[in-house]
Amino acid sequence: MTGVSRARLLDVTRLTSRAGLKPTGVDRVEFAYLDGFVRDSSAEPFGLCRTALGFVLMDRAGLIALRDAIEAGPFLPPDILSRWNARLSPAARRGQSFARRHAAARARPRALGQLLGRLPRGFVYFNVGHSNLTGRVFRAMNEAGASDIAVLIHDTIPLDWPDMQRPGTVPRFRKMLTVATRHATVLICSTRAVAADIGRHTGTTPNAPRRVIAPLGIAPLTPTPEALAPGAIPLRPFFVVLGTIEPRKNHALLLDIWEDWGPGAPELLILGRRGWRNEEVFARLDAGIPHVVEHADLSDGAIAALLERAQGLLFPSFAEGYGLPPAEAAGLGVPVVCADLAACREVMQDWPVYADPTDRYAWETQIRRLSRAPDPHRRSPMTLPDWDAHLRTVLASIGQDEPVQQ
Repeated sequence: MTGVSRARLLDVTRLTSRAGLKPTGVDRVEFAYLDGFVRDSSAEPFGLCRTALGFVLMDRAGLIALRDAIEAGPFLPPDILSRWNARLSPAARRGQSFARRHAAARARPRALGQLLGRLPRGFVYFNVGHSNLTGRVFRAMNEAGASDIAVLIHDTIPLDWPDMQRPGTVPRFRKMLTVATRHATVLICSTRAVAADIGRHTGTTPNAPRRVIAPLGIAPLTPTPEALAPGAIPLRPFFVVLGTIEPRKNHALLLDIWEDWGPGAPELLILGRRGWRNEEVFARLDAGIPHVVEHADLSDGAIAALLERAQGLLFPSFAEGYGLPPAEAAGLGVPVVCADLAACREVMQDWPVYADPTDRYAWETQIRRLSRAPDPHRRSPMTLPDWDAHLRTVLASIGQDEPVQQ
């Protein structure tokens, strides 16, 4: 073993705020850190959760309980303190109640510094979920003797594509990035493309945090066809598009192709919830387009079962910081037609067929080519990056020991 093992403080505010919900991509990242830290015996893990009443500090036992609840569930009903708070979502009520039940210590907001004083000097604070990123929190970390503050920036899409965001997202993200750049010592980036985007928005200063490039881990999907309702797998050839139905994902391009296809069109399965600022697409889906079907809230196993039988995954997104769906499909050997984006090329290199997300002709050409295959064409699955490698890269960048495999 090399380096110095120190205590690690992981911010789990986002995970607890979404207790019992289907995880998003950001949730999966925060969970991977949680799982990796509690499995590692070389450094003591702690968790920090901001609640409506203040802050909760969790030790290894509490973090293990949180990990197990997220994996197996269900979370217990909320306590009386959360039930009385009308501002909290049902998920946040469950999660904050869970944190209090498993707290090693608690404190009011102004006493955060005293709470952190319970940790060994030289601890490292990790925030990978874009929650609880405030100047007050960072100042308290420094006052309590944190040796490093590491923040994972997933992308700069809210600043690059502001017209496609939820109301209020852009100023919140700009403030978050400013605070992180000012106070963090390390910015974790999943791709060189994201690191370049951060530099484009923040510039370079003598005291700027160092940037660490650490590809995200991608857990291989395990198909579970039994999780699908009868008849969910089409009998005719079909394609899958995976992700929230929001403007950035460019579903409109695919709907244009399917509306004009005519007889003999394959099925298009849209897997994902409806999002925001996409009323025109929602209206087209509500009116009905031949051979286009929506499925929301499918399990990972059900999604994998559809992917492995599909002619291919279609991913015409306008912007990505990493691009998990095409990488997950490639991990199954499923053909991928992917938007020609720097982050996707960095992660997947020459595995997919790339096309400009504004070039309908190119997309239609590739989709028709794949649709004519008598059986779904499969390649050897792409080798996926894993979370152990990600954590090794991150921990090496701050001088900590590598995680112990257990």
